[in-house]
Amino acid sequence: MEENNKENVRVDYRLVAQEIMKRKKLFLKTLPIAFILSCGYILSLPRYYTTETTMAPETESSLSGGTLGSIASTFGINLDDMQTSDAITPLLYPDLMEDNGFIVNMFNIQVKTKDGKINTNYHDYLQKYQKAPWWTYPIEWIKKLFKKPDSTAKGAELNPYDLPKKEDEVVQAIANDVKFKTDKKTGVISINVTAQDPLVCKIVADSVKERLQEFITQYRTNKARTDYAYYYELVQQAKREYEKARQLYASMSDANSKAVLRSVELKLEDMENDMQLKFNTYTTINTQLQASKAKVQERTPAFTTLKGAAVPIKPAGPKRMIFVAVMLVLTFFGTSIYILRDIIA
Repeated sequence: MEENNKENVRVDYRLVAQEIMKRKKLFLKTLPIAFILSCGYILSLPRYYTTETTMAPETESSLSGGTLGSIASTFGINLDDMQTSDAITPLLYPDLMEDNGFIVNMFNIQVKTKDGKINTNYHDYLQKYQKAPWWTYPIEWIKKLFKKPDSTAKGAELNPYDLPKKEDEVVQAIANDVKFKTDKKTGVISINVTAQDPLVCKIVADSVKERLQEFITQYRTNKARTDYAYYYELVQQAKREYEKARQLYASMSDANSKAVLRSVELKLEDMENDMQLKFNTYTTINTQLQASKAKVQERTPAFTTLKGAAVPIKPAGPKRMIFVAVMLVLTFFGTSIYILRDIIA
């Protein structure tokens, strides 16, 4: 029974070829139409470029070396991230692109197109100078007819977490065009940037790398800088108190330089001791200030750029020839199925 079913399922390729050849004129209609439509669609999409830069930030580690670190790395585990005292590890840096505050900080990046015709900030470049498919223009025109006026005052400071619709669209565009990626084994951070102009692509990648480095440095040195500011205030206060005690002692000594009274001598001794105590306090706190200053430098991470952002020569997409070829193949198979529908049924 099963053998009979298998024989019934067999396809007569000769009959299939004959049916296709009988209706070959149909291909002369569908394939040119598919070619024209696919070309019209793909040529309307603006081309875009991508570039990448990679860097390795310095991390604190106590167990990353040796055999244990090598074994862990084979399983995709980085002991640097497990032993660091930082709450934000390199694995969490890609999440920064989900924070509006970090993205809004990119608005003022100064960009310039390769032909030199556009020289503006990144915000205005994305909002005013982006190419779009032709069919989006009538849609935008219709939207403007029913659009409510923007109540946001010009020149008003933006709240990254309460943005108007226009600004939120720019934030979403940046989040789509700028991507962070961290290698779990090596801790290397990759920054990928997409833009419609190759030079803009490179400029944004370099600027984002600098902003990420600044963020990491600010975070890593935050506690040390706070301690330094605290000790700095204490040093200034201790210095003022010491100078005040020294001036009082000097004035008292000058006014009683010829006095032989025991009470005066005791008063001068007390003032000298008080001055010495204030000087010792000033010296001690100043030592702590210098130590906290050194701590700031110690906590400041070093960054190694492994791959600099280059101006891309060729566009990354859309892949026009591949798209047209795929559409032609799909049309060929679709037409063939339409011709053979009776045989398949």
